[in-house]
Amino acid sequence: MPRPILLETHIHPAIRHEVETNNHAIVQEVQAAIAAHAVVVVGMAMNPMPKRARAALDAEGVAHTYLEFGSYFNTWYKRNALKMWTGWPTFPMVFVKGNLIGGAENLATLIQSGELKKILA
Repeated sequence: MPRPILLETHIHPAIRHEVETNNHAIVQEVQAAIAAHAVVVVGMAMNPMPKRARAALDAEGVAHTYLEFGSYFNTWYKRNALKMWTGWPTFPMVFVKGNLIGGAENLATLIQSGELKKILA
């Protein structure tokens, strides 16, 4: 599934380091959580969809780790690094066994179909 990503050769050498390290800490924090936990939900305050995803996991008895980064009023520039890293445009970002499975609606579909339990088995 190739998605368009600007090739490094098309980024001027003078700014490559800035592009590489821009808000890298937030990406590293999520990567560490994904490596340490089977299910990770990344969200933001005031957004009902991360709450919906967490409630669905709770209802299924699925342990998960939740990372919250700001709200609609702040931290958008840091969260943007996550969107660029994953290619996923909204929150939550739900990771299962290291794979991005989408958001709350995608999670609900996996739960309803029974696929989530298969993935976690």
